[in-house]
Amino acid sequence: MLRRSLLAALPLLPVPMLALTGLARPALAQGAAGNQAAVARAEAYLNGITTLRARFLQIAHNGGTAEGNAYISRPGRMRFDYDPPEQLLLVASDGQFLYYDRELRQPSIVPVGSTPLGFLLRAQIRFAGDIEVINVDRRNGLLSITARRRDAPAEGRITLVFAEEPMELRQWIVVDSQQRETRVTLNAMERGMSLPRGMFTFNDPTFFEREERQR
Repeated sequence: MLRRSLLAALPLLPVPMLALTGLARPALAQGAAGNQAAVARAEAYLNGITTLRARFLQIAHNGGTAEGNAYISRPGRMRFDYDPPEQLLLVASDGQFLYYDRELRQPSIVPVGSTPLGFLLRAQIRFAGDIEVINVDRRNGLLSITARRRDAPAEGRITLVFAEEPMELRQWIVVDSQQRETRVTLNAMERGMSLPRGMFTFNDPTFFEREERQR
């Protein structure tokens, strides 16, 4: 079920949805001017990320859970390594998103632009243009931005939740057209480290050989 939920989550939106586990939902928006400033701060924070490494906890719509390590190298590259017993690897690079089942040795590839996480990998992140912000909420030091694709609102919606002081991405939830949620919480986050390009380059013929040797 977890594998199926991950595959279903890939082709939803070009933005990720975030919310904080165990916290009350944010209060109503606090004025247009304040909201615009908060969204601008979130944009600046996201655009300031070059590399990021964190632990993640994922909760699928059916209650299944998985943990692992997340890596982002902007623009364009991302990797999710799942802890055993899950035999899953997700890698984004060169405009493609790879879903790889290590147990079955089965790869599936979709365009990055068709995935929820593609938004974080853009060279310039903006909550504008093809992305429509439908709600901005703030409470208890948290900023929540809900968005969807402007030309395909029926596909689902996205909410990003940040800690405001200091600004930090905390979690995402993707809600699809059938109201199924996939929730990812980030912790132990580090930024600005060097990440080898090879860990993202799945089009290299030796990529999967290296992955098998490292298991």
